[in-house]
Amino acid sequence: MILRSARSALEYASLDDPRPGPGQVAVKVHACGVCRTDLHVIDGELPHARSPVIPGHEIVGTVVSLGESVTTLAVGDRIGVPWLGSTCGECRYCRSGRENLCDAPQFTGYTLDGGYAEYVVADSRYCFRLPDGFSDIELAPWLCAGLIGYRALRKTGEARRLGIYGFGASAHIIAQLAAHEGRDIYAFTRPGDAVAQSFARGLGAVWAGGSDEPSPELLDAAILLAPVGALVPKALRDIAKGGIVVCGGIHMSDIPQFPYNILWGERRICSVANLTRQDGREFIALAQKVPIRTTVSAFPLARANEALTTLREGTLSGAAVLTMA
Repeated sequence: MILRSARSALEYASLDDPRPGPGQVAVKVHACGVCRTDLHVIDGELPHARSPVIPGHEIVGTVVSLGESVTTLAVGDRIGVPWLGSTCGECRYCRSGRENLCDAPQFTGYTLDGGYAEYVVADSRYCFRLPDGFSDIELAPWLCAGLIGYRALRKTGEARRLGIYGFGASAHIIAQLAAHEGRDIYAFTRPGDAVAQSFARGLGAVWAGGSDEPSPELLDAAILLAPVGALVPKALRDIAKGGIVVCGGIHMSDIPQFPYNILWGERRICSVANLTRQDGREFIALAQKVPIRTTVSAFPLARANEALTTLREGTLSGAAVLTMA
């Protein structure tokens, strides 16, 4: 499925199978998660997107051919292709272990063609081997919802009482990680969304309510996954002194003006930008131990626009995943 211009529907197109260049692998796609970032690309909210572009960056597939000099993967390997497609390796961020902040990155499904397709090519150095014991559609949300959720959770340090604002694909993975670590989860959903609140309680949340409700207890940290800037001052009011508000999305509406007194007390706000390959290795190892089990709604590739609509409308529990069968 191809996006020819921002703010338009995806079109089904017949293209030549991509061939891997040096250092790349060609991958037969089995499943590709549908991420809110895909909506931001489609809606033109992210600058400098490739046009036209094939979206999708939560890709699970099998290596079908190797480009020159690929030695770490083999034909037949099941791998994951994530959002971070490549980095320059030379800027000060790459040299200091912060490749997620690279000055010249490439991103799958944004500046590179992604996984809303039967085949994709990817830089072999940025792909992850995936474990047995999990289906393709179960694993697809790990490649962004899981990885970004893991990085966001690590930003909260040892926070015991953790608020999650926006309970979708990433939140339902974070909740499982947090429960495994003995944390208490407070889930904030769209006001009146009883289905999402019940879903959160089923994953171990000690409290679930609308984002318009005050937290029943002061929180040690908050993770914002809904792209709603107005939730930042709301979360600041919900956290205790010394707490942190982590903004996990790549795009958010403007944050409204707020009084300094809700930031005072050494409260902090930070964002999560992309991921590192080390994040991926750590998360995949931990996810097997928990084990992480994702709740998914599968859609055939031809129904990609429908899957995106369900995500936009907030009618999903868990994640939407496109299948290529």
